[in-house]
Amino acid sequence: MPDFSLHLHLRLLLLAVLVFSLMGCSRDEPLLFAPLPSSAVVLVVGDSLVAGTGASRDDAWPEVLARSTGWDVINAGVPGDTTAGARARLSGLVSDYRPDAVIIAIGGNDFLRNVPDTETRANLEAMIRDSLAATPHVALVAIPSVSVGRAVMGRLSDHEMYGELVRGQRIVLLSAIVSEVLSRTELRADRIHANREGYALIGARVADALAGAGWHAP
Repeated sequence: MPDFSLHLHLRLLLLAVLVFSLMGCSRDEPLLFAPLPSSAVVLVVGDSLVAGTGASRDDAWPEVLARSTGWDVINAGVPGDTTAGARARLSGLVSDYRPDAVIIAIGGNDFLRNVPDTETRANLEAMIRDSLAATPHVALVAIPSVSVGRAVMGRLSDHEMYGELVRGQRIVLLSAIVSEVLSRTELRADRIHANREGYALIGARVADALAGAGWHAP
């Protein structure tokens, strides 16, 4: 007689392999969003790297993004701000501007001030959650870890927290952009801020990444 128990176990095993294969494929596929209208209001929340410290306010990367996309980009960058401060400001900004999209770009001052990673992560998680409650179009800009040695050697890299925060979430991760710019002395005004050329590159890379996610046509 055929061993039905063995056949059943084999079928379940094959089904499990198929499910995990499909899950693996879905993770490899890029996130695609409905395109934003040209009149979209895009809120960028951050610190001095958003405000444009090291160059003029008109040269800040949110302004570069606005010029390349036509969006109404709200530069809500506050020099010296931390994730706690940005978290406290976010609900008011969302209420005031009712954005079609939110870009979160903060964390550097937490790292410089040795704020515990658990606190920074909790603040960013809350900002992501509140942003997703307002709009499906949410992006997170990865900020580099603090490392004087790596900065001198031109090898800054994103803090691993940012990749972990977007895992399992429908959020665009804008990675290896700020790290690249702050790793290149010719693109920096000082050790922690970009210059005009650096902000121009950040804005261009952000626009390219968002185009790849379907937020706008390149």
